[in-house]
Formats: sequence, C-alpha cells, structure tokens
Amino acid sequence: MPNVRHIDRKHKNMDVRDRLIVALYAQLKAERETRETLEWAIRNGAVSKEVLEAIAADPVPVVTSEDIASLEKIIALDERRSRSPRQ
Repeated sequence: MPNVRHIDRKHKNMDVRDRLIVALYAQLKAERETRETLEWAIRNGAVSKEVLEAIAADPVPVVTSEDIASLEKIIALDERRSRSPRQ
C-alpha cells in the first residue's frame, strides 16, 4: 500500500511525516503545559500586570522560519534517500 507510512522496526527509523507529527505533538503538549502553568500563576496572583503586558506585547511565534527551513531540509534528505538504490 503506497499511502501507508511505515516504521523500519529493525533500525527504528520513522517516516518523515511521522517524525513531523511527533514533533508537532510535542510542541502542542509543551504549549498546553505552558498555558496551564500561566493560568495557574494568574489565578494565584503570581504574575504581575507588567509580566502579562510583556507576554501580550511580544508573542513568540509558534513556528519560526528556521523551523520551516529545518523541516524542508529533512524532507528533502528523506526524499533523496528513498529514491537512492538500497544496498
């Protein structure tokens, strides 16, 4: 089946799409934990108005251009590897 991704169990290599899914899951989980911690800190008065203003004024992008460039390189490398003859 050509559309089924597979994991090379012998070498434990994941398909590039699977690695991307795992990376995005990890990022989403970290963002949720950060949000929960921030919510707890706000409810308990541990965050000042100045800190909240700084967070709101300077949001960190979820995905940077460097992240995208790295992913594009990984995808290109994997595509080249999959096209090269196996020995």
